[in-house]
Amino acid sequence: MAREKQPEAAADAEGTPERSYREQLDFLNPIAQPLASRKLTRKLYKCIRKGLAGTGTWQGPGPGRGGAAPSRCDSLAAAKHKQIRRGVKEVQKFINKGEKGITVLAGDTLPIDVYCHIPIMCEDRSLPYAYVPSKSDLGAAAGSKRPTCVIMIKPHEEYQESYDECLEEVAALPLPL
Repeated sequence: MAREKQPEAAADAEGTPERSYREQLDFLNPIAQPLASRKLTRKLYKCIRKGLAGTGTWQGPGPGRGGAAPSRCDSLAAAKHKQIRRGVKEVQKFINKGEKGITVLAGDTLPIDVYCHIPIMCEDRSLPYAYVPSKSDLGAAAGSKRPTCVIMIKPHEEYQESYDECLEEVAALPLPL
């Protein structure tokens, strides 16, 4: 019986269309200000993907994947050059350490107590931050199947032009009162 239900659930998941930007706005929490526009949201997702591509992260060998493990030197180099900070604990830790970057928060995260202190920390340290409408899209941009409620994009020369453009637009957003 359980095997019969699994394909149905998979079919439902595949058949579920992604929500548009306007539909995602219906699920925002009350503190999601300043909210990135549709165009800026796309730019931020693109910058996140570029930051992820520049890390040299290694995706194998997992179950069903062949290939040899990377050398210790390769994995250390990838860890040293990580350009994306993902998750509340990691972002909070590096904000406290004084790391600079653009903080991107998901506007549909509930309960808001999970991450409501992050914008205050950013304002205290003069770091730019913006909300995007969807935590699942934010996680997907970071190369994860899981939703993510906070990401920090660090500057890097590989995608500096895209980063500077995003930084300029996020800094221009009006801060909440």
